[in-house]
Amino acid sequence: MADDRPVPLDEYPVHQVPLSMKHVATGDRNAYDRCIFHVLDHEGRALLILGLGVYPNVGVIDAHATLRTGDTLHAVRASDALGDDRMRLAVGPLRIEVEEPLRRFRLTCADDALSCDLVWAAGFPALWEPHHLQRRGDRLTLEGRRFVQAGGVSGVIRAGGEEFRVDPGGWTGTRDRSWGVRPIPGEEGGRLAEENPTEGFHWVWCPVRFEDRFLMVITQEDADGYRTLNDATLVRPGDRDRQLGWPRTEIAYRSGTRRPERAVVHLGDPRKPRELEVEILTSSPLAVGAGYPPADDWQHGTWQGRGWVDRRTYDLTAPHPRAAYGVTDHSARFRLDGQVGHGIFEHGSFGRHDPSGFTGFDSVAP
Repeated sequence: MADDRPVPLDEYPVHQVPLSMKHVATGDRNAYDRCIFHVLDHEGRALLILGLGVYPNVGVIDAHATLRTGDTLHAVRASDALGDDRMRLAVGPLRIEVEEPLRRFRLTCADDALSCDLVWAAGFPALWEPHHLQRRGDRLTLEGRRFVQAGGVSGVIRAGGEEFRVDPGGWTGTRDRSWGVRPIPGEEGGRLAEENPTEGFHWVWCPVRFEDRFLMVITQEDADGYRTLNDATLVRPGDRDRQLGWPRTEIAYRSGTRRPERAVVHLGDPRKPRELEVEILTSSPLAVGAGYPPADDWQHGTWQGRGWVDRRTYDLTAPHPRAAYGVTDHSARFRLDGQVGHGIFEHGSFGRHDPSGFTGFDSVAP
């Protein structure tokens, strides 16, 4: 018989439905609640990605940290049974401490393969992203509520005999917080998946920190260019958030690939058209080490047994075929209105995308 006693979080007035905080309001196995932090230096020497997620209806909590330095990716992944204390954000050697909600976090990974002890401090208020919905036929496959934020980071990162001293002057931090329903492995799509195959997917997610402002751009398009997600918002402390219209991204891909080398995002402020220039510094494919689909060695939400910890080192000069069909996080230098900023240019394009001239899953840049 399942133990259905109250959990510690039930003591607080945070309930949204007449259920214990042990349970979520949906029985969908794909229910999730997770966060991801990016820590990048301004010269492209290092990109750290650290995330943690819970999957209540499959009883799993997991976390990961990856660090790209040069052509090497160091990865530590951990997974365990989800317990009752939802305020303790820790799995194996990985831990996230909320020192001040929406303002200050401590990120630690205490492992010989990759270690870090960092304080992530917000430089700007958190910003809601658009409500994210996806369907396959009549089936709701994704519904996420998300917010994004940027700031500074201080502390230390160690891996592969290297040590990085992190400070807000030379490093930037971004983070994404989301919850809802999102596919995890292990479910057959059935008739709706068979009769509604994915023809194409084109994605840009771009949080940028400048000295006095924060810019967020997000777009998602179908194979024919139909846009299902769209936002460009500029945040300046003490001022109302400014919407910058319909962003349009021109991406220069490396020949024979869909890997971006640089990009320009046209921001449609009717009062003053703007161009956001994107200079790629280094890249970390999320299907390598970080557990995002279509990774073949571990994916989020999958049961690995109790107390599972896995350490990997990847050579990013070697072929990783699955990475081409997943999203990649690129640390980047940005220029807008004469200012230089830093952040993440997250991009994925697979299948047909008519505006880019891609005709199918095997199509690449000339």
